[in-house]
Amino acid sequence: MLHHVELWVPDLKRAVTSWGWLLERLGWEPYQNWAAGRSWRMGETYVVLEQSPALTSDHHDRMRPGLNHLAFHVPSRTELDALVTEARQHGWTLLFPDRHPYAGGEEHYAAYLEDADGFEAELVAGGG
Repeated sequence: MLHHVELWVPDLKRAVTSWGWLLERLGWEPYQNWAAGRSWRMGETYVVLEQSPALTSDHHDRMRPGLNHLAFHVPSRTELDALVTEARQHGWTLLFPDRHPYAGGEEHYAAYLEDADGFEAELVAGGG
């Protein structure tokens, strides 16, 4: 079981707008809240957003070594489609729009979203 994932973000308010919305829409509950960070929890696992003063860059590059993306289950294709429709209002951009929702292959119904800071979230639909 994964304990937690911590993302260092250059702008906490902007990250909470995108990631907070997405995590809560996916059923994660707000967990911790402090001046430089927020977290959301599902079961024993939590995701942390922190604006650390130790950052050495103001943009995440998913194409460099390190974290490429976080992938989340979505209950259905209908729910995934609704999330994609709402995502732009919360700071997300759809990646690979010309191949959406099959950018991962014909049997993989998913959306690939990127936030303003270069972090990617993959949403993978369950059956029907």
